Amino acid sequence: MAKGRRKKHEEDHVDESWLIPYADILTLLLALFIVLFASSSVDVKKFQMISQSFNSVLGGGTGVMEYPSPVPPESMKDGEVEEGSKKETSGLGKQDRQELSEMQKNISKYIEKNNLQGKVQTALNGEGLLLRIRDNVLFDSGVAEIRPEEIRSAREISRLLEMDRPRNIIISGHTDNVPIKNANFDSNFELSAMRAVNFMKVILENKNLDPRLFSAKGYGEYQPVASNRTSIGKARNRRVEILILPQGEKEMNGKQAG
Repeated sequence: MAKGRRKKHEEDHVDESWLIPYADILTLLLALFIVLFASSSVDVKKFQMISQSFNSVLGGGTGVMEYPSPVPPESMKDGEVEEGSKKETSGLGKQDRQELSEMQKNISKYIEKNNLQGKVQTALNGEGLLLRIRDNVLFDSGVAEIRPEEIRSAREISRLLEMDRPRNIIISGHTDNVPIKNANFDSNFELSAMRAVNFMKVILENKNLDPRLFSAKGYGEYQPVASNRTSIGKARNRRVEILILPQGEKEMNGKQAG
């Protein structure tokens, strides 16, 4: 009799083991919708909060969403640079930032007054005040000498560098990633360096500038500001830059020179 009751009790008990995989599926679906929602309108802070919740739901371990930005670094296009990540002013002291910001305003006024908007752009970054000039403003393709008709533009740009408190200035040349090999240059390094030097020579025709505060560098294609996969990106990468350093940098270099 007892055996019969036990058998009947086992038959009445429903197997609920299917609930475990069902709950897992629901959890994964919820996580999927969270990811889809986050991807549709990315807000960095919200994305990080969502990613933390997502990883907690899946067990609290390190998950695929744990990246410092919404796009994993390895998924970025070849040569692509996030300008925001390089152009922060956090590397500048408060006084330097204020002084360079004021200088940027004055330079912007000069640029507008002399119709140089299409030739020179300015930006503050963690190193100092940057003036950027597209290479086609000054140079023909594959050539390091400034076009004769643009010498005047270069001289006008030199007046932007006249300051009450002189600072160290670095002029750098940059190219896209298209290889170059002609009678004059074996590499983009050489082309970019000679463009920087030749541009600096014209700048220093301005006798109000101190040559001891200037230096020239060539970076070739190795400091792009855009993807080299498009013609627009390549055009942005072909440039000459003038970096005006903070006052503290001038003083430090002056001490080293002494």
